[in-house]
Amino acid sequence: MNTVLFRDSQARAMEDTVDNAEKYFGQLCSLLAAYTRKTARLRDKADRLVKQLVAFANTENAEMRATMRSFAEDLAKVQDYRHAQVERLETKVVNPLKLYGAQIKRTRAEIKKFKHVRNNEIKQLEKLEKLRQKSPSDRQMISQAETSVQKASVAASRTSHQLEETVDTFQGQKLKDLQKIFLDFVTIEMVFHAKAVEVYSSAFQTLENCNWERDLEDFRAKMRGVYGPYDTRPLTDTTPAAAAPWALPSQSAQSTLWSRREEEVSEDDSAEEDPEEEDLRGWGGDSLNRRRTPQSEN
Repeated sequence: MNTVLFRDSQARAMEDTVDNAEKYFGQLCSLLAAYTRKTARLRDKADRLVKQLVAFANTENAEMRATMRSFAEDLAKVQDYRHAQVERLETKVVNPLKLYGAQIKRTRAEIKKFKHVRNNEIKQLEKLEKLRQKSPSDRQMISQAETSVQKASVAASRTSHQLEETVDTFQGQKLKDLQKIFLDFVTIEMVFHAKAVEVYSSAFQTLENCNWERDLEDFRAKMRGVYGPYDTRPLTDTTPAAAAPWALPSQSAQSTLWSRREEEVSEDDSAEEDPEEEDLRGWGGDSLNRRRTPQSEN
């Protein structure tokens, strides 16, 4: 009977191992899939920003136009790296975690098989005890029951040994895979950020070296050519000067314009935001699988 209790305890420990793997691997898979989707959406938002920067650059004078275009190119390059990051996260982190669903299912089936064999052993033991109590003189029936118990015990011992090997292999593979998955995760993140810092450093230098005063001089020259110099007016002229057509709007007008623009952007963003909690069944949509040509595959 002590052997049966030991096997029962052993089965519970193995089942707990599989239950914990199923619970936490599922949660990790869900969270890392959401992390990957968020990264893909960040890439898409940055792509929109690149388009806006290029459109804005085309309205500016030469110096600022060249600077903004160069900055947009650097920002686009970062998004190429981010696109590669998304694809690698999907392939090396999320997909391996998804595969554990089938592995856990197979291991759980082995545990169920062992429980069936163990329950049969317990049933034969209980039958033998009843015979000994009700018919202690019936040696033939008792002998048959003892033989059945022995067979059930041998089957339970063999199944227990097989299950122990299966769960041991499962646990070892689980630890090895977890190490590899998160090593890949950290490597993917480090590679992306290292490349992004390199490109952002170049973008910083481009912006810092922009000679915006040259564009301002060109702008002023253009305005003087269109409207003429103002210092040629007679000093005795007391007529109030008209506001220059290129003058900036008043502070209150500027505030109103920016407020409206911020409201529009806020509405656009809020309309595009997905719910915080997302179903894994919808994972792997267009935001992840769009066509793109990364700047680097390493």
